[in-house]
Amino acid sequence: MKVILLEDVKSLGKKDEVVNINDGYARNYILPKKLGLEATDRNLNDLKLQKAHEEKVAQEIYEEAKVFASKIAEKAVVLTIKSGEGGKTFGSISSKEIAKAAMEQLGLEIDKKKLQLPEPIKTLGTTIVPVKIHPKVMAELKVSVKEA
Repeated sequence: MKVILLEDVKSLGKKDEVVNINDGYARNYILPKKLGLEATDRNLNDLKLQKAHEEKVAQEIYEEAKVFASKIAEKAVVLTIKSGEGGKTFGSISSKEIAKAAMEQLGLEIDKKKLQLPEPIKTLGTTIVPVKIHPKVMAELKVSVKEA
């Protein structure tokens, strides 16, 4: 019997996969526990439509991420930090402060976890901070650090 899996089943297959299994296993285990549906023409068509819809939504999210990345690349964030003689800074600028400044100055809501800052910024000048918006989309945000 052919069955469309509704959940991942160990040693059988992943969700939305069509598998061929014994009739007894399907009737006594898979179907009663709602782990799968019988693979009728209607159910197969519904699965196909669902996958097409998911692909369309994923493509729209990807396009939105590309547009957002282009907005980020055009702009820059300016932050100030106290410094002493010789340009030595007191403290540092973290991803949390950069995200807050981006919201205040640019009106762009960037999650601090998406900023790929290896370590806090401790120098004056301009630093380019990579932002991972989507698994396939990276943007670069310019952060200018000036003396207070």
